Amino acid sequence: MKLIGVDIGGSHISAAQVILDNRHAEIANFNEADIDTYGNVESIISAWYEVIQRAKGDLIDVKIGIAMPGPYDYENGVSLIKDQGKMAALYKLSVKNLLAESLAVSPSQISFTNDAEAFLSGESYAGAGKEFQNSIGITLGTGLGSAIKVHEVVKDAKLWTAPFRDGIAEDYIGTGWFKNQAQNKYSLHISGAKDLLAEGFDPQISSELFTEFGRALGEFLFPYLIRLQAEGVILGGKISLAGDYYLPATKSYLETMGYPVPINVSELGEESALIGACLPFLNK
Repeated sequence: MKLIGVDIGGSHISAAQVILDNRHAEIANFNEADIDTYGNVESIISAWYEVIQRAKGDLIDVKIGIAMPGPYDYENGVSLIKDQGKMAALYKLSVKNLLAESLAVSPSQISFTNDAEAFLSGESYAGAGKEFQNSIGITLGTGLGSAIKVHEVVKDAKLWTAPFRDGIAEDYIGTGWFKNQAQNKYSLHISGAKDLLAEGFDPQISSELFTEFGRALGEFLFPYLIRLQAEGVILGGKISLAGDYYLPATKSYLETMGYPVPINVSELGEESALIGACLPFLNK
């Protein structure tokens, strides 16, 4: 059985051949592209098909695992995304059947997985989460992705809307918070956390923002770590790459609260979702 892992986002797709072997994974024939998902059904499916087909190459007997953001009917591969602009043309359609037809495979050869679940599953199988039985996976970027793992079961946690402070979690944990806080507190316009590390940016302001963010992350994680008896946290997404600047504050908060746990940054990067999306076939 040959596996093809696919990771689809609002404006990007990546796909590759995935080789899984005893908690080890290899990626081959990696392909990616930026996609305009504001178009019609035919243009979106055609663009996705091209990238998946390039990754598939001449392989015939394939299983295709696709990591996809929600809301989605993952079992049937039906899109429930309607209010985000992106992918709106696919609402209530069976993307599984549309892709199966274009790729000339059976729908049974395609599996859909929530992208946050795929991230945590991939890292738990072959990356930064291998040592944990119970863990929390968080992807930090424009939005806040989250999943939980209890033994062998991984589920989307949907924590982005969780009540937090005087709003929801995503108000404080993600790119939006950095932009808003820099503007409101320092009258600075930034595009995201990466700007705080740019040459010439005031290191004092950068340090204050990262420390504040790190504490908020710890405060947010704490009750879920307790509830799940989690042994560790795995971080992914663009903001995880700046972990050295804010994780000391996160860890300090958790230590103060009496629940210090390892916080590991993704080892697999963008490959984690490709790997995680293929694991349902391995489990079957």
